[in-house]
Amino acid sequence: MTAEAATHVPAPAPRPRRVAAQARFEAGILARNGEQLLVSLVLPALALVALVASSYPDLATPRIAVVAPGVLALAVVSTAFTGQAIQTAFDRRYGVLRMLATTPVGTDGLLAGKALAICAVAAVQLVVLGLVAAVMGWRPDLVGLLLAPVTAALGVWVFVALALLVAGAMRAEAVLAVANLVWVLLAGVGGLLLPAETLGSKAAVIVQWLPSAALGDAFREQLAHGSVPFLPWLVLLVWGAGLSLLVMRTFRWRE
Repeated sequence: MTAEAATHVPAPAPRPRRVAAQARFEAGILARNGEQLLVSLVLPALALVALVASSYPDLATPRIAVVAPGVLALAVVSTAFTGQAIQTAFDRRYGVLRMLATTPVGTDGLLAGKALAICAVAAVQLVVLGLVAAVMGWRPDLVGLLLAPVTAALGVWVFVALALLVAGAMRAEAVLAVANLVWVLLAGVGGLLLPAETLGSKAAVIVQWLPSAALGDAFREQLAHGSVPFLPWLVLLVWGAGLSLLVMRTFRWRE
């Protein structure tokens, strides 16, 4: 073997292949995470059953037409925000992000791979929860089903940006507590699981402009009525752009 052959370094794979490989790696981590599956599948499914079976709060009938879209929105937030905030915070703490950023995949490829993995996992979760709701009697509008991927993509963008903002600004232990607390607050009083109107007219005036309420309202409008949720989409676009700018300015790859 010549010295030239011994020192030859193979060229990196094309960028699409590097990103795809990173996406498969990230998706595998999400799929094997028991806590993530609990938050993103089991708890939303339990919320679906409990709210449909309960008589409180007062909702339009059939109740499942209101509850099911909110449960789908909750699943998106669980995957895009809670899971990513915690995983990214601990990856940053242990230097995983810094090491991956120095590989041929690069920082842009790393983020792109994460985004693709989250979209893929979220899509599976939405299908599973949608089938559970269908077994319980949910009949979504067909036009709304065609629009649902747009809403889901906007929701993933907004809440991944929020996850990176939180994960890049706090220590990992603090992110663990904050991410779970925010999930509970958004589900309970953030207009995510149920319409903001259930909180009262005064609270609804403020809550309706939160990204959680916009995501929930978008799913409810399109899946229950088949309408195009222009205002909720606009709210999500504004939040996504603003949070993305903050992430670009503040995110640190190491503690």
